[in-house]
Amino acid sequence: MTSAPRRPRRPAGPPADPALAALCAVVDDLTAGTHAMGELMLEVAPAYLSDTDAADVLAPLCEAIGEELEQGLAARRYAMSGDRRAHGTVL
Repeated sequence: MTSAPRRPRRPAGPPADPALAALCAVVDDLTAGTHAMGELMLEVAPAYLSDTDAADVLAPLCEAIGEELEQGLAARRYAMSGDRRAHGTVL
């Protein structure tokens, strides 16, 4: 069995390079916003629903807030798993 490649972990402390520290802060803000949106999606479409069933429920909400349905579903998966890869991009 082949395991998935391990992602490098970010060092515990802040980066020494100020530009890299600023970029890390932006990524952290994006991650927090995505998680918050995912929690909203979970309130409307609980975790026990499949993506297919959740899509039916979330489509009107995503349309109302101007979000792509796929992004809403991905944020929902991220809120359920905590895995940044669930969002569809590496955050």
